[in-house]
Amino acid sequence: MMPLLDNVQFALPEMIILATACIALLSDLFLKSYYKNAAFCISLIGLAVAACASFLFIGNFKAVILNGLFISDDIAHLMKLFIYLSVFLGFVYSRNYIDERQIPAGDYYILGLFSTLGMMVLVSAHSLLTIYLGLELLSLPLYAMTAIRRTNSDAAEAAMKYFVMGAIASGMLLYGLSLLYGATGKLDLLDIANAVAANWQEQSGLLSFALVFIIAGVGFKLAAVPFHMWAPDVYQGAPTSVTLFISTAPKIAAVGMALRILTIGLVDLAAEWQHLILVMALLSTGIGNLLAVTQQNIKRLLAYSAISHIGYALFGILAATTAGYAASLYYVLVYSIMTVAAFGLILLMSRNGVEVEMVDDLRGLNKRNPWLAFLMLIVMFSMAGVPPTVGFFTKLLVLKALVDVKMTWVAVIGLLFAVIGAYYYIRIIKVMYFEEPKDNSAIILPVSSQIIYSLNCLSLLFLGLFPSVLVNACTNAFA
Repeated sequence: MMPLLDNVQFALPEMIILATACIALLSDLFLKSYYKNAAFCISLIGLAVAACASFLFIGNFKAVILNGLFISDDIAHLMKLFIYLSVFLGFVYSRNYIDERQIPAGDYYILGLFSTLGMMVLVSAHSLLTIYLGLELLSLPLYAMTAIRRTNSDAAEAAMKYFVMGAIASGMLLYGLSLLYGATGKLDLLDIANAVAANWQEQSGLLSFALVFIIAGVGFKLAAVPFHMWAPDVYQGAPTSVTLFISTAPKIAAVGMALRILTIGLVDLAAEWQHLILVMALLSTGIGNLLAVTQQNIKRLLAYSAISHIGYALFGILAATTAGYAASLYYVLVYSIMTVAAFGLILLMSRNGVEVEMVDDLRGLNKRNPWLAFLMLIVMFSMAGVPPTVGFFTKLLVLKALVDVKMTWVAVIGLLFAVIGAYYYIRIIKVMYFEEPKDNSAIILPVSSQIIYSLNCLSLLFLGLFPSVLVNACTNAFA
């Protein structure tokens, strides 16, 4: 038993989040009548403590623990830091929205914490067992969160679609992992890589078949075309607080899963999976940007925007170089902060019975609250990739990774779709600044919410002006 628990301190962040979720569950059960925000406060404290633990592990040597089930390295801890940040901001932005609409607050935070634990297990997975365990622990709470507003039929419909499609995708991934185990006889990703290198010619048919199912399962979690069909409906039907959660941290975990499986376990099959990733990436950037142009519902617009952004993140994996992997990691980390800011504004404006659903609901925002309009302008410019925001560097790095491996034509297509994508982001800016508001009343937010939201949005400008810290951290993680 003792060798199994050697270096178990590297799983300290997971232990903290698990303990936080259990304490929040008990507090919601026993302390709710005394202090209704107990689960909320405990959740934020737990996320902050776990973030400190993960930060302290960055720069330490790589450690594989629990008999090869779990890996602690800079890639995992960087992803975990941004998962905590996304979930923390999501909880803060959602608090008033949840209270006003009488959504069960304790259930939301507790399910969110268990899903966060699943994401952490997934990005630190070093075995097929922990990959599937993390994926299910991530996904199952999300299905319940989507239907958490029980009186809303749209939420129930979205949850059913999400659950059915998620079950099919999980089954496909499990089948692919089973075939991979059958071909190699190994569960540990490094052992799988060694077995594939030794027996590729003998098992080529079975491995190729397994690869297709694995990529399909990963593609669903990323909402990459052609596995994207659930995303617009779920984003629109779910309560906005849940949409924010689904659209940010789980994307980091899904990219982490793709990096673990493809760059460790199946690294010798790069020539095979590059073809599949190429098709998914080009279709995602193209279809995502083109369909977003026609959307009037802002949540559906951001859903198609997310699909296109995942396409760009896949470009980094497509390059199959350490620079490409680092660019993909950098892209998805920045994407999570941009998206939490975009949905944060929608949540903060959805007050006093008002539900911000359409692009037109942002009309004349500059006249109602100039500071909020300016912050949203930064977010939209960053998503469009306009310098000096950080979004410019995310696209630059993934396209540069493609050019470096002589995939210039793919980079050119990606650049063209980025120009198309800029249209619908600029349309939102036009609506905020150049159209008359439906309601002339000023939008006044609590000081705490305004400070946190301002820091969130201004960080996109700061990281654009000083990108080297995060870029170097991502590059060193793959060194």
